[in-house]
Amino acid sequence: MRGHTSFVSGVVHLPGGQRIITCASDGSLRLWDLESSPQICDEWRDEGDDAGVRTMALSPDGKTLVSGSSDGTVRLWDVEMGKVVAKWKGHTGLVTSVCWSRNGERVVSGSNDGTARVWDVKHFNSGEPVQGWNPIKTRHMHVYAVSYSPEANMIATGGEDGIEIWDVKTAVLLSKIAFDQPVWSLAWASDEKKLIAGSNDGSIRIFDTATWKQIAVLVGHTGPIYSLTLCSNDRLLASTSWDGTARLWNLDTNLQVDLPLQHTSYVGCAAFSPSGKVLSTACYDNNAYVWDTQAILTTAGLEDLLDVSVKALSTFPLI
Repeated sequence: MRGHTSFVSGVVHLPGGQRIITCASDGSLRLWDLESSPQICDEWRDEGDDAGVRTMALSPDGKTLVSGSSDGTVRLWDVEMGKVVAKWKGHTGLVTSVCWSRNGERVVSGSNDGTARVWDVKHFNSGEPVQGWNPIKTRHMHVYAVSYSPEANMIATGGEDGIEIWDVKTAVLLSKIAFDQPVWSLAWASDEKKLIAGSNDGSIRIFDTATWKQIAVLVGHTGPIYSLTLCSNDRLLASTSWDGTARLWNLDTNLQVDLPLQHTSYVGCAAFSPSGKVLSTACYDNNAYVWDTQAILTTAGLEDLLDVSVKALSTFPLI
């Protein structure tokens, strides 16, 4: 998918699986048709603002997009109109990560200013964050990743010194997982029993959320893990890295699936289609790429990993 004039930093699949949206540091969002590859309509821009878009996430109902920009602004976009419907200001550094609560009522954003902020989507026209304890003043110098737990009662933040787990209602620090490496990406299993973290040394670490103890390490990448994306049944994980690859992981065995998906530059983000049969990746070579996940799994004899009727193994493989 060619068209952006600077590095592509994010990608999401819309419901139905035939369209994707990409965002880039050129300040634009673009809508693409996967069947014919062309861009649909003009690029989306916030009028009068050229701030680079660093991160984005699609709402659970697929109707609204939240983006975070280099100027510290969090924006809500109406997907049907391709227009900004709200701007939230508060961060004093670039927004590195955004995440929706599962019910779609709130968004959490993380920033290089060391804070996370929670925004009330139901009252987005107020332009104000959720009142009370906002912002969450983390112990990180910079927040690289934020992620709502599936039940939306916790927020995980990642930074230079590891992971912090925060109570959503009180912003009390519940737990801290110390790392010897910066944490760039986070993903929760849908049953909230595992938290997965991508670190600066290229390792992917899995934690049991009952104890916050590490239970597995996935090794293969040779550069920082910039994003982690789980397929809907929690059995297939996609990771992207500054080593120029995206990789698929079988979480039943914690082993890599087939060969790495090679790119020409850093890979900033990946997203599965709703069925999991397609994976799209965002690359720092200004392009987005689309991969046939089903064909890759079939070649590896692992096509059952897309079976949504089967959840990931509840037992934890040994490290």
